[in-house]
Amino acid sequence: MHVTFADDRQEIMPDTIYVATPDRHLLVEGDRLRVTRGPKECRVRPAIDALFRSAALAFGPRAIGVILTGALDDGTAGLWQIKDRQGLAFVQSPEEAQHRSMPDSAIEHVNVDLVGTIQQLGAAIARETTRESPLPVLPAPRMSQEVENDVALEESGMYAGVMGLGKVSNYTCPECHGVLVQIEEGKLVRFRCHTGHAYSFKSLLAEVNDAVDTSLWSTVRAIEERILILKQFAGVAEAAGKMAEASRLRTKANEAEEKCAPLRALVLDADFFALD
Repeated sequence: MHVTFADDRQEIMPDTIYVATPDRHLLVEGDRLRVTRGPKECRVRPAIDALFRSAALAFGPRAIGVILTGALDDGTAGLWQIKDRQGLAFVQSPEEAQHRSMPDSAIEHVNVDLVGTIQQLGAAIARETTRESPLPVLPAPRMSQEVENDVALEESGMYAGVMGLGKVSNYTCPECHGVLVQIEEGKLVRFRCHTGHAYSFKSLLAEVNDAVDTSLWSTVRAIEERILILKQFAGVAEAAGKMAEASRLRTKANEAEEKCAPLRALVLDADFFALD
């Protein structure tokens, strides 16, 4: 078995493990690999959903998607695409996974074929890739699958037809602030903007959490800076013999400290930002 980083337009060879290069999506197009810098999906690039979607389109029932340990719900949408094209969906047992969020999400939203240990998954992959069986005749891919695959292949989301994938949601893209379209597939709900960025519910919430965290810390910093200025200004007034002015400024500083305390407590509250 040979392990290598994937090159763009590289022919897929047997007995080879291809690894995505940093900051590039790894996709399948026909019998070749594609390495692109398409929009991030679920906040990351490379994204497992983009790879699974391209494999579903390229190989249909010959594709096997495997979800292992991981945080949030990355991979669920791509695994759904593989099942939609009659491929196989394998998931690591959540009880064995170091982080069970990704396996739990896949099991909840996708009609998986096997939930098992690493050993069981390996044996099933070996079995399915060596046995011969007739392949079903599939209808043409969904328009939405081709549109989203085109976006990952670096086509403009607006011109690829992203706005036709669903209804306009109540949310904006945290990355580019464009409008997000709500895409519904079975029990799965996710979002994509016309620029091309894609989010699941959990990854969208994680991105919004980051924005809230950044804003709160910025606010706390500004208030504390105001407190420092007020106190120093009070000291200057006191040194000049302006005791009433110094007292007024220290009162303002104390009021600011009182109002800042709940904000600091909120930004330090791990439960407030928890996703699971």
